[in-house]
Amino acid sequence: MEREPQKIREGYLVKKALFNKWKPMWVTLLEDGVEFYKKKSDNSPKGMIPLKGTVVMSYCQEFNKRMFVFKLTTAKQQDHYFQASHHQERDAWVKDLKRATKCIADGQKFARKSTRKSIRLPDTINLGALYITMKDPDKGIKEMKLEKDKKVFNHCFTGTCVIDWLEASKSVRNRQEGLVLASALLNEGHLQPAGDVSKSAAEGLAETTFLDTPEALYYFPDSGFFCEDNSSDDDAIVKEQFRGVIVKQGCLLKQGHRRKNWKVRKFVLREDPAYLHYYDPASGDEDPLGSIHLRGCVVTAVEEAKRQEVEGNLFEIITASEVHYFLQAASSEERKEWIKAIQTVSKIGK
Repeated sequence: MEREPQKIREGYLVKKALFNKWKPMWVTLLEDGVEFYKKKSDNSPKGMIPLKGTVVMSYCQEFNKRMFVFKLTTAKQQDHYFQASHHQERDAWVKDLKRATKCIADGQKFARKSTRKSIRLPDTINLGALYITMKDPDKGIKEMKLEKDKKVFNHCFTGTCVIDWLEASKSVRNRQEGLVLASALLNEGHLQPAGDVSKSAAEGLAETTFLDTPEALYYFPDSGFFCEDNSSDDDAIVKEQFRGVIVKQGCLLKQGHRRKNWKVRKFVLREDPAYLHYYDPASGDEDPLGSIHLRGCVVTAVEEAKRQEVEGNLFEIITASEVHYFLQAASSEERKEWIKAIQTVSKIGK
């Protein structure tokens, strides 16, 4: 009897469909291919991408407004684009996809404890690991509040600060190497340009798209960065929601308040102040559809028998103003993680 392909990874991703439309899909990575479903509960996939001869690209510049996009190009030169909800999720998918395709090419069985060396870009630098170190509150790059062209940029830093840090941490030998490495971080989406100077350089055709100058501003994509102009008091109140550090993010199913239908939404949990913002992952829009103020909220798991619309792993958030939100995680473990994170944040939120 032929062995069933091993399931390597699964979860919500946004897939590029026809006519440049993007749709949330439940995606399953098997040893020999990628299956994608319209809904997690569907028995048969909407499509399947064979991995034999497929090339995986971890970052795509074709979609400037969409972050964390990766591409699969099949042996028949068909391109398939997927968008993750954050960079760690994208890196995890890409890592497993590349390993799976290599195992097929080498005639080996997929194994997570692979003995092959990790991909190193460039030389001995792992960009994902470097990014995590750069964000370390104690040892990483210090985020600042900087003013330029009558605008105030929050949670950002200068190009010079980045190169200084790379030299001080011995990640590079000189500033020229720092420029190459910082450009790689920028191209991979680990750094984002803020302001006209850095954006113009990032969109240029030069080999180094990063600028080693105090005039160029940059920020981490999940740092809570925002730019203030001559905003009203109402704008300032809204922006206050985004000052908190991101604690957890990912896609969940959310029940609508009016139509009571269930849709995939990207959720971003921030602390101090404690807010849970949710977005339409298909739109690529950076503005949230709504926010849930978590201070004083109650969050509990919901028994499946009480909610027949969807199957399993449900939980409910009841805000201090008694608004009810019903959400579904992809697994029982993920539900536990979300509940624990929300409970922790709600106790310290201001």
